[in-house]
Amino acid sequence: MKINDLTFKPFISKTQVKRRVHALAEQINDDYKGKTPVFLPILNGSFMFASDLMKHISLQCRICFVKVSSYTGTTSTGQLKTLIGVDESFFNQDLIIIEDIIDTGLTLEKIVSELQSLGAKTVEIVTLLRKQPAREKNIPVKYVGFEIENEFVLGYGLDYDGLGRNTAEILQATQPA
Repeated sequence: MKINDLTFKPFISKTQVKRRVHALAEQINDDYKGKTPVFLPILNGSFMFASDLMKHISLQCRICFVKVSSYTGTTSTGQLKTLIGVDESFFNQDLIIIEDIIDTGLTLEKIVSELQSLGAKTVEIVTLLRKQPAREKNIPVKYVGFEIENEFVLGYGLDYDGLGRNTAEILQATQPA
């Protein structure tokens, strides 16, 4: 697949993604048995992951979509824009952030800090992908779908300048087109 100046090749298949999402949901169901967590998918990238994950969550729960952005082109700016969509109290709530990918971890650090300042009881993170630089930052991510190196990927909600979100598998950039 070619998008703008980049060529992409298959990286993580649709079947692998589906299996891993189901396993993550089962782990969350076990960990939160008897609780009513609030899921916070970070838009836009996590919409496909969040949708598939929630189909396997058997807990009583709530969901509140929030939006931030820190990407320009293929790199994270690390600048958190305002957290949009927080329109209910998170005081004394168990929150689970749903993220598509953790790259540098800078944005996520700021989101977690902001949610903790609102009085959340717990804040955990479930991410489909975690890149090497985020692992170096030692951000506590309880649920990780796939650990990847510092590849630029798209698909399954991830984009390149707004394009490519609609592929069912995850693709890896190979070289400029």
